[in-house]
Amino acid sequence: MWEIMLYAAALIAAIALLIICIVGAVVLLSVKKNLDHVANTLDGVQGQIQGITRESTDLLHKTNRLVEDVQGKSQKVNSVFDAVNGLGYSVQNLNHSVDRVTNSVTHNVSKNEDQISQVVQWSNVAMEIADKWQNRRNRNNHMNQFKSNNNQTKNDTAVNPEYTTVDDVNDVNSPDIDRIHKEINDKEK
Repeated sequence: MWEIMLYAAALIAAIALLIICIVGAVVLLSVKKNLDHVANTLDGVQGQIQGITRESTDLLHKTNRLVEDVQGKSQKVNSVFDAVNGLGYSVQNLNHSVDRVTNSVTHNVSKNEDQISQVVQWSNVAMEIADKWQNRRNRNNHMNQFKSNNNQTKNDTAVNPEYTTVDDVNDVNSPDIDRIHKEINDKEK
């Protein structure tokens, strides 16, 4: 009986081993099927990754070229900004120079104000004297013409109202000149 039991145990062990092998084969076939599916998926992903890698590399090269172009243009723009900055300094220096000259002129004018007013007054006096002498000369010329015309025609005609005598002309000692001299003397005091 021992023998039968031994055979029965061996038979049960063989059947169990067969079932384990069949289940193992089914599991392995299922795993193989899944692994094949995973391998196919990885092949597709690998192709996509290679495409992405190529595109990324191209994009990186384009980005590098763009960065170089931007740097070149930035350097050119920087030179323009440097020039504008230099122009700003030049304009600022010019403004300071103009301010200094203006302040100097203003200071000198205020310092020499009395002398300038005297020069202006004397120049006004000189211009008035010159105008009066010019008027006297013109009137004398008219009188000489009138006399020469009068001597030629030898007519006793009345004096033309356009012409005046030498006595009517204001000479250098006129009241206006005296007033101007007085103003200048008052300023000098």
